[in-house]
This record gives sequence, structure tokens and C-alpha cells, in this order.
Amino acid sequence: MVYTVTLNPSLDYVVHLERLEKGALNRTQAEEIQCGGKGVNVSVVLSRLGVDTTALGFAAGFTGMALKDLLRQTGINEDLMLLPQGHTRINLKIKAQEETEINAQGPEITHEHLVQLMEQLKRLQKGDVLVLAGSVPKGLGDTLYADLVEMAQEKGGLAVVDAEGALLTNTLECRPFLIKPNHLELGHIFGKTLKTKEEVEQCAQLLQKKGARNILVSMAAEGALLLDENGSVYHLDAPVGTVKNSVGAGDSMVAGFLFGWLKWKNYFHALCMGVAAGSACAFSRELPFCEQIENIFQTLTSKKMKEKTDPFHKMEK
Repeated sequence: MVYTVTLNPSLDYVVHLERLEKGALNRTQAEEIQCGGKGVNVSVVLSRLGVDTTALGFAAGFTGMALKDLLRQTGINEDLMLLPQGHTRINLKIKAQEETEINAQGPEITHEHLVQLMEQLKRLQKGDVLVLAGSVPKGLGDTLYADLVEMAQEKGGLAVVDAEGALLTNTLECRPFLIKPNHLELGHIFGKTLKTKEEVEQCAQLLQKKGARNILVSMAAEGALLLDENGSVYHLDAPVGTVKNSVGAGDSMVAGFLFGWLKWKNYFHALCMGVAAGSACAFSRELPFCEQIENIFQTLTSKKMKEKTDPFHKMEK
């Protein structure tokens, strides 16, 4: 089972415009309401790939109930705890000549609520995976994810962390199974802009020396870089396509990587699945489906690899 934790999930209101004109009346061409939050996105893509997953976290108010209902309607197993006050945030995603996002704050989460989350995580068993993704609300501290990583590992599970800054780096000494910064976040940790693949690799190696077992760095159009715990370094270019959406691409990469790892226990295969899922998201208006990921996966792998390890021939389309 893969458990994802999203402390501050959302309903994403996505509007499509031909052009956004500031200070004027804008009329949409299309609108969508989607489940939002990095961990939630990982659960959605994993579910579409046929992986058992449960989305954990918090919801509040009528928007929280709507989020829980929408997750269930789309076939996602959710166990979001309802908070007594506040409202789950609504994030506005504007798709026009460029992408614009307005993210709300979300409800307050107290220490007592975190204790309840810890109780939920006691269900983890050996071999389970815990994905910690996104930011945490103000006041919860930068060591929260480190505490949750330790808890998962005490249960014999694997921990995956997709976060920024100290929230990520504080987990390194706990030796998480996987961390996934993007190249901008990785550069920010070291206070510089990373301009080459060599610079990305060097910084990733420094984080690996601090304790991370595997480091997956997403690099947008440049694909992804993987440093695995066996000392191997892989770089995979992104496939060519028309980018329609950047929201959720990194989360889709995490989901694809986990699917590949759970299927094959092979890091290069997992990287191929991660890049395929991330690219499928970027080339779509929403989070990708199995068939979209499969099509791109096939462009990234050789015929020999597909004959030996293609997981999709056993999956229902």
C-alpha cells in the first residue's frame, strides 16, 4: 500500500482563457474542478496505474466535504480527517497565454490534529510506502516530515519526500528512500542557479552524502536525473511534445517512479516510468491516465526492454 500525506489539500478551479486581460472582464472558454495537493495528485496517478493507495491528510468545511466526495467519485481511496473549523482551500489555476496560479491558505492545523494523523500512520506495515509531499501550514515547523519519515521506517516502510528547503533537508539524516526536488528547488538549497546537468548532479550528490538513499531531480524540458543508492547516475531526456500543463507534472513523476520501482525493483525502469508519467501530465490538461503514460513509456524504452518488462500487458485499460 502507498499512503500519501497532504496536509493542505485543495479543490483546484481551473479556468481556460484565450487571453488574460488585467483590469478587464474576462470570460472563460472552459472550466474544471479538480482535486488538488501534491500528495493527492500522487494518489490519483497511482490509482490510475492500478496501485493500491490511500490519501491521508486534512479537510475542512463544505469545500472539504466536496473534496472528499470528488476523490471518492474518481475512485480514489481517501481517509482525510475533517477539521472542526475552517475550510479546505480553493486554488485558482488560470490557463491563458501563460499559466497563473492563486493559492489560498487553508485551515489551521493544531498539534492535536497532528496527533490524530500519527494515529492513522500506525497502520503502516513492512513494505508500505509513505509519500510526504508539499508544504506544511504555518506553525507546524520544519522537522515535521523528518518525524514522519522516522515513524514510517520504524514500521518497516519506505519514505518518499517531495518538499522544499529545510522541510526536505531536515529529513536527510533519517535516510529517506527517495527525495524529489526539481532543479530550481535543488539550486535554492545551495543558494545558486544550476545551469548545467553537471551542476545538478554535483548538488544531488551532496544531498545523497547527507543521507538520502535515492535522489530524483526533475528538470522540466531537460527530463530528469537519478542518483540511486547503488552509486549509479542516470539522465533521461524528456520526450518531445506540446506542453499544455505544468500543474502536477512533478507529482506524476513521483507516482510513475514508485509504480516502476514497485513493479520491477529496478531504478532505471522506475526512472523511465517517472519521466513518462511526468511528461504525460505536461502534455495533457489534467493528471495523466494509464494509456497516456504507456504511450510515452514506449517511446523511452527499447524493444528489448519492453518485451522483458512491459507491465501494461497485464493491466486493464
